[in-house]
Parts: sequence; structure tokens; C-alpha cells
Amino acid sequence: MLAQLIALDWGTTSLRAYKLAAGGQVLEQRSLSSGIMQLPRTPRIINGQECTDGFELAFDSACGDWLDAQPHLPVIACGMVGSAQGWREADYCDTPANVANLGTSLQTVRSLRGVDVHIVPGVIQRSRLPNVMRGEETQILGVLQNLPSGAGNDLLIGLPGSHSKWVEVADGCIVHFDTFMTGEVFAVLSEHSILGRTQQQGASFDGQAFDRGVQVALSADGEIGPLSTLFSARSLGLTGELSATAQPDYLSGLLIGHELSALASVQRRRRNSMHLPSIILIGNSQLCARYSRALDSCGFAQVTLAEQATERGLWQLAVAAGLIKHNPSR
Repeated sequence: MLAQLIALDWGTTSLRAYKLAAGGQVLEQRSLSSGIMQLPRTPRIINGQECTDGFELAFDSACGDWLDAQPHLPVIACGMVGSAQGWREADYCDTPANVANLGTSLQTVRSLRGVDVHIVPGVIQRSRLPNVMRGEETQILGVLQNLPSGAGNDLLIGLPGSHSKWVEVADGCIVHFDTFMTGEVFAVLSEHSILGRTQQQGASFDGQAFDRGVQVALSADGEIGPLSTLFSARSLGLTGELSATAQPDYLSGLLIGHELSALASVQRRRRNSMHLPSIILIGNSQLCARYSRALDSCGFAQVTLAEQATERGLWQLAVAAGLIKHNPSR
């Protein structure tokens, strides 16, 4: 089966490349640790020229051989590659943002290979405290394309990660989203604070310690907020109630619990109802499993996990942009 599109999910720390056939079928995929903040530096000859540009080097490593075999394959990319620190800045689209129309606003950069890389714009929510996303908008499109008409109107799309996003959609548009820096805070606390001094990474996930952290966040003790409860990740270790290997998962549960407790409160207030929406999670399966476990404790009854959201979203945007001549029926 011949490839029809190269799709790139190019973030801060990683670059994922997909070679897609008709209908967005994945023929081959790769993952490189060449995000925009850790680009390669070793010079290499590309298309007869010595190259030192990190974006060119990463692009060539990700899919140079694919383009050798099919030089005219269109290329589309989403994520931080379109940020101010990226290869070429792609302006934000304002909320409410119709994700299906983002393919008409692509930014283009010409690579040394003579191939145009089409970059998807991010989305901005302008308010007293502005909010932005890059890459998540494409994943959201990949999810919405597979939902029945109207199914997104009582739905919250969650994208756990370093900067977790919780996105409200209506009529195919991103209308509101919240960002929680849960993953990054966990990394900073574990690597650069006193809490990490007594932690020891366990060989496997400690569900009991994770659940305990979630429950502390949801309890009366958690009402004082994470800046107070976080210290328990150390004090419970000092009193012998939490082993060194249990502490990382306890801290993870504590932070995720605080995130989801706040999310539930905000959703109830916005909806003026105790009813909580259905959840679709997009992302790393292990991290999504943690969130699914904690969401259940927070009262979110219906939680499902989306698959191949990025690839599907990039395919749909390429079709909308005319990079693919037609959209074969699936």
C-alpha cells in the first residue's frame, strides 16, 4: 500500500512521525527524542549541503528515507514546531475554534529537501488569564471525527501530560479549556525539591499508594490545597507510613487528585448542576490509566480512551488543506 502523507507530532521533548496511507492508515511510525528543546546538533549533509540547523536535522532523521522513496509526499506537522521557538511560527486561532477548519490556516516552511512542511496553528483562549494549546487541537479533531453528531455537547476531552488540558467542545468547536501543570510540577518536585530526596522509583506501579494520594486530595485535609498537602509526601515517609518506593506514586495521586477535584468543582459550577460530563482521554496509555482511576473516585462515571487521535486529526487537516487529492471512504 502506497503512502499518501507524512504526519508529524512535534512537541517540546519528542518528535513522532507517521507514514500514512489512504484513510489515515498507519503504515509506519517512529518516535525520536528530538523535540524543539533538544534538537540534534551534529552536522550532516542533506540534499548536497552541509546542514547544522537542528530542525532540518531532526526532520531528515525522522523521515528522510521515506522521502527518498517518495519525494513528493506531502508533509503536515502539529505541536510546538509551530510555536515562537519552533521551526516556523503558526499564529493561534481564537476560541471558539472550529477544529475542522484549521487545515485552511496552515503555515509553511520549505525544507532543505525542497519539501514544504505544513504546520497546524494552535488555539488561544483570550481572557484575563489567557490559555493556549499546540498539538492538542489536532488530537481533538481526531476524536470528534469519530463521534456521532451531537455527541460532543456533553463531553469533556482530557489530555493528560506535562501540561494537562481539559477541553469543552460544542458543534465541532473548542469553546473553553483549562490547563493544569500537573506533570511538570510532579517532575520538578521529584527532581529538584526535598520531596525527591527520600523517593525511590519502584519497579511497578503502586496502586495503593496512588489511591491514598488521590483520597487525601479529595478529603477534608485536601481542602487546604496542594501547597499544604504536598508535604505529606515527605512526612509520611519520615514516620514510616510510606515507603521510599511508594512515595512517587503517592505524590502522583496527590497531584492528580487535586487537579481532578478542582476540575469537578469547576464543571459543576459552570453547568450549575451536580451532573458531570462524560470524559474521553487522549494520551499515553499508562498515564491515562492513572487518570481514569482517579476520575472514577472524583465522580466522573463515564471515561473512555481514544486511540490514534493524532494520526486521524492530521489526516483530516491534510484533506481539508488539499494536501491529499481526495478523502477515500473508510
